Amino acid sequence: MYQVLLTTLLILSVIIVAVIFIQPAKNQSSNVFDSGTGALFERSKARGFEAVMQRLTAILVFLWMLVAIGLVIISSR
Repeated sequence: MYQVLLTTLLILSVIIVAVIFIQPAKNQSSNVFDSGTGALFERSKARGFEAVMQRLTAILVFLWMLVAIGLVIISSR
């Protein structure tokens, strides 16, 4: 069981990194030190592809955390 969870954690890690790199860049807040943009702290609702990618990332990270906690529980026994 430990090896299965460890393999799952590795696969989820690679998928999470790939999904994060696929997400579209937000040009508005790319430069934190640029005081010219007043929209730095404004929230805009994600739509379309960006919304799907945000949800997918959140689900994958949640699954990653569950597997990691499972590994901790198994390894402590």
